Amino acid sequence: MPGSFTTVTLGCKVNQYESEALAHRLVAEGWRRTDGPPVDLCLINTCTVTGRAAMQSRQAVRRAARQGARRILVTGCYAQVEPEALAAIDGVDLVVGHSEKHRIPSLVNDLEHRTGGGPAPLVVSPRSAAWSFDAICDAVVGGRTRPLLKIQDGCDAFCAYCIVPYARGRSRSMPGDDVLARVAALGAAGYHEVVLTGIHLGRYGRDLAPPATLAGLLRRIDTAGAIPRFRVSSIEPQEFDAALIGALTGSPRCCRHFHVPLQSGDDEILRRMGRPYTGSEVSDLVLTLTRAVPGAGVGLDVLVGFPGETEAAFERTYQLAAGLPLAYLHVFPFSPRSGTPAARMPDPVPDAVITRRCARLRGLGQRKRLDFCRQFVGQQFTFPVEGRRDPRSGLLKIVTDNYLPVLFEGPDALRETTVTVRIEAVGRGASLTGHLD
Repeated sequence: MPGSFTTVTLGCKVNQYESEALAHRLVAEGWRRTDGPPVDLCLINTCTVTGRAAMQSRQAVRRAARQGARRILVTGCYAQVEPEALAAIDGVDLVVGHSEKHRIPSLVNDLEHRTGGGPAPLVVSPRSAAWSFDAICDAVVGGRTRPLLKIQDGCDAFCAYCIVPYARGRSRSMPGDDVLARVAALGAAGYHEVVLTGIHLGRYGRDLAPPATLAGLLRRIDTAGAIPRFRVSSIEPQEFDAALIGALTGSPRCCRHFHVPLQSGDDEILRRMGRPYTGSEVSDLVLTLTRAVPGAGVGLDVLVGFPGETEAAFERTYQLAAGLPLAYLHVFPFSPRSGTPAARMPDPVPDAVITRRCARLRGLGQRKRLDFCRQFVGQQFTFPVEGRRDPRSGLLKIVTDNYLPVLFEGPDALRETTVTVRIEAVGRGASLTGHLD
């Protein structure tokens, strides 16, 4: 019998999309979504990209059990790679792998007949080349202002530190006509923007028959004109070819926001990571994007403390980032993930050194963010208001096409309407404030 449920999501935007899609289907079958414990069902969508992420996934499961969730269902990348470890945790009722995730709404009904005793049952199939693309549902997920649309899944890269290809399988794509139809449906429903997301987004379309490209898809979305704006999530540096750069920078519908996983600015560390580009190539890419699109917000991912990263190697990363016109840095400490080549590599970097390097790089990121934000003081932006007020300030918020959150005073009636806001100031932590124009 359906009751109350909550979702806990760790990891990437694709996980966020899939959790929301599953929640939508559960609601359609009579379940009632709630934010807090206790609940009849806690659905935990796990991450395992690093050893730390796997630990946090286990902690989330134990927390749900302590908070009195009557049933706990675990899915996601960690559930696919190490299902037995999750099944053995007290309180877990079912572990579901990636290829069976679409079955969760029906599987939860079977939980009522589980009497406990022993490890939780597993609904997990081995990773297979036969896995097909699964959007999970046709519903809009991710909010009224910037809904997510998963158009690609899986990864073919097999970087030395990453377990994701083993968890999600090979790259596979939503057919282009289906993408266009969903974008058109969003536009017809009044949405102003869609975020196109995937695990290895730059590989979009290579598995389709006939093969397609992300650049070609973006041109089709632009030409169709069914929605005012589209935003792309992270794209690997080597996949920004001339066609993709042209599609991203030549369309007024494409948001001025580009996220690039650098990981390291040292070429030897990149080679050890299995990353097929150089630091100078990423530097050239960032300059190409920012010159082609004035005001573009470009962010980099950086992985600090990979085995063999010397002080000189880290300094090359730091200086590369310092010399670029960036909007932000996402800095991650290396955490070895069992089952990956990096977990067995020699020359590990001490934790204290990793912590110090992360702090230095994050300080640089904060200064970059502040400098980027300051250049927009006095400018006007017209965008939809978020559906929820900012939890810390209680103010309304817009998010601009170049990924600037701007807070301002206003009545609740403005939520999810389009307004024009003039930026007045950059506050502590590079928070932007403005007023209605």
